[in-house]
Amino acid sequence: MKKKYNVYGIGNALVDIEFEVTDKFLEKHDVKKGLMTLVDEETQFRMIDDIHHAETVQKPGGSAANTVFALSQFGGKAFYSCKVANDKFGEIYLNDMNEAGIVTNFENQEREEGITGKCLVMITEDAERTMNTFLGITSTLSTKEVDENAIRDSEYAYIEGYLVTSENGREAMKQTKKIAESYDVKTVLTLSDPSIVSGFKSHFEDIIGASVDLLFCNEEEAKMYTGKSDLMEAREALKKEAKKFVITQGSNGAMIFDGDTFIDIEPYDVKAVDTNGAGDMYAGAFLYGITHDMGYAGAGKLASIAGSKVVSQYGPRLKWHEVQELLHDMKESI
Repeated sequence: MKKKYNVYGIGNALVDIEFEVTDKFLEKHDVKKGLMTLVDEETQFRMIDDIHHAETVQKPGGSAANTVFALSQFGGKAFYSCKVANDKFGEIYLNDMNEAGIVTNFENQEREEGITGKCLVMITEDAERTMNTFLGITSTLSTKEVDENAIRDSEYAYIEGYLVTSENGREAMKQTKKIAESYDVKTVLTLSDPSIVSGFKSHFEDIIGASVDLLFCNEEEAKMYTGKSDLMEAREALKKEAKKFVITQGSNGAMIFDGDTFIDIEPYDVKAVDTNGAGDMYAGAFLYGITHDMGYAGAGKLASIAGSKVVSQYGPRLKWHEVQELLHDMKESI
């Protein structure tokens, strides 16, 4: 029986505010480069005020949201559970999802009073992205936002790792996984960020339980989660955590375990200017590929191309026509 959605996603809903900054700026504000750090809104405002040149780019984001958005751009069908406030940014966020054809839990749920979350994305000259995030109302995302019917009607349930930072978020992750397994829906988890893995490893272990069907992580996260300093040892250890997994390696491409064998995916040589959202795009393109008969190798190739395009521009999302051109070129090459 054909499912209504290719992917059900659950994660944070954030409006990205993006700036170009220097390493000195990060040092001045005692910001840890290359990581995601949770901050209060006052800290965000103080840093924004200190950026005197400012063209800012404000776009709806959030890690899992970027992933289901990418899947939708390729032509997949997605549902997204999140939490935004009854404010201007919440309205902008939901309009963006609606225009992308993504169904959300707010089809039948009222928005609460509060502040929609924001992520300050700081890009340095070496293309590294550093994020300071004020979660706002998304910090209260809970089991209330989990939609059982949408999970049942999906092929995959994609769970954002950033939710692990709060108790209510962890409960939402667990419930999503439990419901998915009860309906034989494949479970997918992303480890999201090295700092999150470092700070919440035991909680990830609790959520993963026996295993997940598919795990996304980068090389640093794989080593940190498994406690292995060698990547080959880390990938062997991950077999105990996930039936299948993808380890992205930046300019070195990616390695995929399809349940039986490892597949090496070659990188695409581009000049990186902004790594923000590359992993999210990779996951979205990959999930589109495996839900549209491309196989793991084909999905990995498509994801690698899409990820390389993202890092060669500013912002975590591609334009719709760019995604369709990528897909067309990929199909022509098969």
